Amino acid sequence: MSRSPLQLDVVLPTHNRQALLARALDSLLRADVPPGLNVRFTVVDNNSTDGTRELVAARAADFGGRLTYLFEPCPGKPFALNAGIAATHGDLIGLIDDDEEIDENWYRSIEEAFRSEDVDFIGGRCLPRWGAERPAWLGKHYKGVIGWVENGLEPLDFGPSFPGILTGGNAVITRKTIRKVGPYSTALSRTPTRLMGAEDEHLYFRLLEIGARGRYVPELVIYHFVPAQRMTKQYFRRWCFWCGVSRGLIDREYPARVPYVAGIPRYMFGKAARDGARALQSTITGRLPADDRFAGELNIWDLVGFIYGKHFYRPGAGERREHVIRPDVGCQRGVSAP
Repeated sequence: MSRSPLQLDVVLPTHNRQALLARALDSLLRADVPPGLNVRFTVVDNNSTDGTRELVAARAADFGGRLTYLFEPCPGKPFALNAGIAATHGDLIGLIDDDEEIDENWYRSIEEAFRSEDVDFIGGRCLPRWGAERPAWLGKHYKGVIGWVENGLEPLDFGPSFPGILTGGNAVITRKTIRKVGPYSTALSRTPTRLMGAEDEHLYFRLLEIGARGRYVPELVIYHFVPAQRMTKQYFRRWCFWCGVSRGLIDREYPARVPYVAGIPRYMFGKAARDGARALQSTITGRLPADDRFAGELNIWDLVGFIYGKHFYRPGAGERREHVIRPDVGCQRGVSAP
């Protein structure tokens, strides 16, 4: 007895990245779709001022009526994601970013995972596509700053023992699970002045809280473009600080099951102290590799951000004043193009 195909909606939020979006669309069209999967695509234009709308209109014929344009005026990736999810109806929701390209086996990995495993969500590897020469200090530490995610080549279950989180740049979630867990939190949205952006981590904690079953699928691969402006120490410092702020905010609602000191997980103080001391000693002796030295400094930025987010951060002018990470559905005004 033949099984009906699974319906996959790929939601792709974008903001002023016309050239990168074109490459993402090319990859979505180029990859092989297995017979057991039907795929539709929704580009959510998050208030772009470039030629995004025109690009999607020009590419519509290539997708044979399966490509939809959606405009979301509220700035911030969570708003765009929520609008795209609300506007689609497939069994599965696939999430990628506009600066990514999927591997040719991406669809096949999705179909196999949801046919053969009893899972509610899956994630995979995010590999860098370098836009400039990689600096010596950008090594094995803090790869998540540039969206570089690898957790080995063996399948793993998401959960407390998993060495990471589900990232929104390469994730597939069942529709029924999204309805149960609720939308992305918009209070953690990135702005021009702050690199918050922890909506993925917040959603991941909520998925675990409701008992959703997740699987890391190493064959689920995307290639993430890393521009030169993100390969600077200034960017890494700023990112780590605001990541710490975001994690501090999340910790207000989801405290870790570890000992705390002054409202901060005790291990964070120990890690920052050890790594900071090693970095200082290495600066004097020059014996530690450049990436290890810089990682010690970034741990301190992360800790300072966490303290600020946990104890001092308050919403600014125009931001929501209620509980800072409550999921917000008040600005899902995405509208399909006529």
